[in-house]
Amino acid sequence: MSQTSRFAGPHEELLDHLVRSTPLSRGEAARVVWDVLAYFGETTEEFVRRRHRELQSGGLRNPDIFQRITAELPHRAVAPPDLSLRQLRRVVYG
Repeated sequence: MSQTSRFAGPHEELLDHLVRSTPLSRGEAARVVWDVLAYFGETTEEFVRRRHRELQSGGLRNPDIFQRITAELPHRAVAPPDLSLRQLRRVVYG
């Protein structure tokens, strides 16, 4: 199944709009939509783990990492409830 056919139905109008309003081909537009949906489809736990790894690999230490993640969470497509530092640590370390 091609990526374009995955978007038949509700995303067809979005693909049409992207093809008309950008230099993207239909296949490229489908890939962009797929990537955006996957990005915003992350659970809170997946987001916290991914951001922790990214920030840690960038040289930040946990106090700064958890502060940054706390600030980023409300800006997700569907903002999760506020998580305490303890809850964030449990997501990362179990």
